[in-house]
Amino acid sequence: MSSSPSASASAAEIAHAAQRMLDGELAAFPTETVYGLGADAENPQAVAKIYAAKGRPSNHPVIVHIAPHGDVAYWAANVPPEAQLLIDAFWPGPLTLILKRAPHIVDTVSGGQDSIGIRCPSHPVAQALLAAFAAGKPNGQGGVAAPSANKFGQVSPTRAEHVRNEFPDEVAAGMPVLEGGASDVGIESTILDLSRLDRGAGPVLLRPGHISAAQIEAVLGVQVFAPDAAAPRASGTLKAHYAPRTPLELANEARMNDVLAGRNLPEGRVVLVAYGPQPAAADPRVQWQPVSADPARYAQALYGLLRDLDGQGYARIIVQAPPATDDWHAVNDRIGRAAAAFTLDTTGL
Repeated sequence: MSSSPSASASAAEIAHAAQRMLDGELAAFPTETVYGLGADAENPQAVAKIYAAKGRPSNHPVIVHIAPHGDVAYWAANVPPEAQLLIDAFWPGPLTLILKRAPHIVDTVSGGQDSIGIRCPSHPVAQALLAAFAAGKPNGQGGVAAPSANKFGQVSPTRAEHVRNEFPDEVAAGMPVLEGGASDVGIESTILDLSRLDRGAGPVLLRPGHISAAQIEAVLGVQVFAPDAAAPRASGTLKAHYAPRTPLELANEARMNDVLAGRNLPEGRVVLVAYGPQPAAADPRVQWQPVSADPARYAQALYGLLRDLDGQGYARIIVQAPPATDDWHAVNDRIGRAAAAFTLDTTGL
């Protein structure tokens, strides 16, 4: 079953998914970034089901999603002025803020740390689900813990069918997967650490995304720093992540020329994902796959493309390295982590 760009969950389906989470079960839902695998953030047993389904290490934190009317102060021990400025500027949207966790919030969502990641998604289905879930809570404060709805370390889902393919057993057992069309952003949210401002650390960019460091700096009027050794652990920041099952290689210009000439290729067909102009001729074992030279459009299509290519029997996916510029930072981060999952020696093939 495929989702179409106009597909959207009904009010009844959203209500059912919200009730499942209130009952301590899982539900998958669309956001503007990627599809999430959600559970009640205040129910440790429910959050544990996320970790079990994904095969995710228990010390790897998950992000708590709240509705636009949600109270950040319920989840965080304090909300610094910097956080409020960014909330006003970018929420609802693809920005996760790491804040000090409120004492009454269980540390299951933060991998045992004293911090918590919070965001408010802009996708209308996600907002409707979060509102329905919060309405079912006695105090009206509902947060949904939701990492990407894929097995740990694999390519994130940007369509409902990706989730169904990833979790057939859970779907067969009744897990709702809400339709919401293809994700508009296509890569995970920007993660910014504000949990250590009182100690003179930060703001620190833990994961790049659609909202850039420059945009954040323009709002805060201060520099955004790179992660330091004491930075909290955050979703999607392991060296190897976002990887397809087919070996993936990141290629510079010299390696691109080798590939096109058929030098140092594995047995079988390979696909070359490239944003430049298609060459007049290439080795017949190389399939050319064009992608947009615009970083936002490239990001939107990236995960869906990797999933599609993963099922076509290629011996290797070779990706042209994008420019090392700020506007490509998030894309380079995701491709670099995907390639890091494979150690490929291209000199002795």
